[in-house]
Amino acid sequence: MIVGDDQSIIIPPLPQSRIGVGRLKGLRLLHTHLKGEPISEEDKMDLALLRLDMITAIGVNPAGQAQRLYSAHLLPDNPEGKQWTILDPEPIGPSGVEVNGLIRSLEEEWGRKIASKKIPLRGEKAILVSVTTLPRAAVQESMEELEELARSAGLWVLEKVVQSRKEVHSKFLMGKDRLSSLSIRALQLGATLLIFDQDLNPSQIRSLTDFSDLKVIDRSQLILDIFAQRARTREGKLQVEMAQLKYILPRLVGRDDALSRLTGGIGGRGPGETRLEIDRRRVREKIHRLQKEWEAIRTQRKQRRGKRVRKGLPVISIVGYTNAGKSTLLNTLTGSHLQAENRYFATLDPTSRRLRFPKDREVIVTDTVGFIKNLPKDLLASFRATLEELDEADLLLHIIDISHPRFEDQMSVVENLLEELDLSRIRILRVFNKVDLVSREYAAAQCARYQAIPICALQEETLEELVNAMEQAIPFPYRGKGEA
Repeated sequence: MIVGDDQSIIIPPLPQSRIGVGRLKGLRLLHTHLKGEPISEEDKMDLALLRLDMITAIGVNPAGQAQRLYSAHLLPDNPEGKQWTILDPEPIGPSGVEVNGLIRSLEEEWGRKIASKKIPLRGEKAILVSVTTLPRAAVQESMEELEELARSAGLWVLEKVVQSRKEVHSKFLMGKDRLSSLSIRALQLGATLLIFDQDLNPSQIRSLTDFSDLKVIDRSQLILDIFAQRARTREGKLQVEMAQLKYILPRLVGRDDALSRLTGGIGGRGPGETRLEIDRRRVREKIHRLQKEWEAIRTQRKQRRGKRVRKGLPVISIVGYTNAGKSTLLNTLTGSHLQAENRYFATLDPTSRRLRFPKDREVIVTDTVGFIKNLPKDLLASFRATLEELDEADLLLHIIDISHPRFEDQMSVVENLLEELDLSRIRILRVFNKVDLVSREYAAAQCARYQAIPICALQEETLEELVNAMEQAIPFPYRGKGEA
């Protein structure tokens, strides 16, 4: 029992009494309306955000006498798009509604509706959310990329929600009414996760999680999770773990359910499964230990690079936006069988192979991690050492997916990052990949416009012009980087 005043009652955090897709909280809220008013907007918000079985208000007259019962409950997905229903008022006394049976039938209907969508029972289901002041075209582009990221993380995307606002709410990003509606929609669809396209500060994550009773992550945390899934080498795992710890560190202050809900699954995994409950001091100590270990790895890699230079082997590094076809090109050029998939960040750890030119000259060709816009700063900082491999390159091959409708934006993202990493001073060959997916006229026009070489990385016969350009760009006999 909670006692409030004549204005409001404060509902404390409630336990998760029942779990499962399409299940309500297993709790019902019975409270008084001292002015005899019916179900209010605040009642509807509590019903939605707390996922209550039912909410009932007892209307009280000025004399303090109970007069009527006002009740409401949530609804499964329906053609009308209704999210709740308000029952007819009833006089004080035995209710004409058999509540237990009603709740059972509602949950059964939820289960049937969700099952009809053929959504897998296992794995997390997400709703993607963008709250923005940007133009619709820019928002759509970013949301499509977020959807690809979510799928690359192994998530099932149920719906995308965009709210355009003149000004983003500092605490919840969106209005409370819209957040309430989003919570009901998540229940109707069986979603377990909200992914925001915008980076959220620690306060926003806590507010959204507490208010919606859902797990909430942002774009950066999703990218970190993908990296955590894909890292295979010790150095890759070290980099990801350092980035995750740096992301977590400011979010340990005033920790509550917002972080405790992130202890598993998307947004909460990592090499070694770092516990989010450790305090700031222990996190800093762990980061310090990882940095020392990483410095030792960097020293070893520098020694290996030195041996390679002494052997007189030029280095060609492949760079580009994620999923542009870098690994496929390396496989075709060198006859390798590296993992190459049609998804974001299929390659994280740098891989090197030897390539022999037709004139019997050898070079080292290196595949690198793909770039993406709005790459988390901590992750970029952690991967700077990986990208040190690029600093030793004699030539960069910038692979661009010409079939992508926004290839020019992707090209700019990569070249801006190369500039930021002080790598633009190295000679770059632009290579337009996937020309088989566009018309010859379009490919020819774009190659002429951007001085690029057209290829299809899957077809070796299309690589002759590229191989000749690579061979001409490397001085022979080779005396070391930057020497003729």
